[in-house]
Amino acid sequence: MSRLIGLTGGIASGKSTVAQLLAEKGAWIVDADQLARDVVGVSSSALAEISQSFGPGVIAEDGSLDRPQLGRLVFADAEARERLNGIVHPRVLELSRHEIRQAQESGAQLVVYDVPLLYETERSGEFDGTLVVWVDPLTQLLRLRQRTGLTEDEGRQRIASQMPLTRKRELATWVVDNSGSREATQAQVESLWASEFSQNS
Repeated sequence: MSRLIGLTGGIASGKSTVAQLLAEKGAWIVDADQLARDVVGVSSSALAEISQSFGPGVIAEDGSLDRPQLGRLVFADAEARERLNGIVHPRVLELSRHEIRQAQESGAQLVVYDVPLLYETERSGEFDGTLVVWVDPLTQLLRLRQRTGLTEDEGRQRIASQMPLTRKRELATWVVDNSGSREATQAQVESLWASEFSQNS
């Protein structure tokens, strides 16, 4: 019987790092960000809806979604963000449930749904537990700016658009503190694997 957990965090908290470490231990990862990219692919119905809702300026010359341009629109406007979520999230929900079913039927010991908006979409009840990747606010902002080139104000705006990490930490079954080195994070993941996620635990 597979165990199913939800993995979440905040922007630039290191969720992908923890997902990779869990995958290296043998977990089957279902990646909501990849599913979201899939559903807005060129010529998809979701991309057509996004273009209709936000204008042709969010479509790049090659017909793909212009993510930076769309990001500038939705992170500055909560109503626009809700419109985008209304287009993308139902499709991701359907795809994710299909992929999770496939993973469980394959006999995977641990299935991990890696999703940014786990608590915001009120799906935490679908899982055997939730794992939050936490970082302190300053580290989060610095990593986000290093990764994206955003200004400090833009970085703070994007962080503020999500549920605070402190609240996610309160809701979590397990927490990995990713404020330090990769080695420190890896040690926490290995400890969790041994005590909570392995068949022998």
